[in-house]
Amino acid sequence: MIKHILTNYKKKSLKERFLLFIGVLFLMIYLTLGSILIFWTTFPIRMETKYRIALGSLLIVYGTFRFWRLLKTDSDD
Repeated sequence: MIKHILTNYKKKSLKERFLLFIGVLFLMIYLTLGSILIFWTTFPIRMETKYRIALGSLLIVYGTFRFWRLLKTDSDD
């Protein structure tokens, strides 16, 4: 499977590689931001704990969904 991913990556144009990099970057941003919202107990913005956890979870799910969609469109090509 990894060999298939590497050969698929090598076939991509420079634009497609850049978009994949941006997709991975935003996945990491959403995961980090969601984790910060969930686990940082002394968050500088006043929010109830249940809303912080809900927003953090939503960011993590959204980032994962975006990355999954990016990989799905890459495999369709």
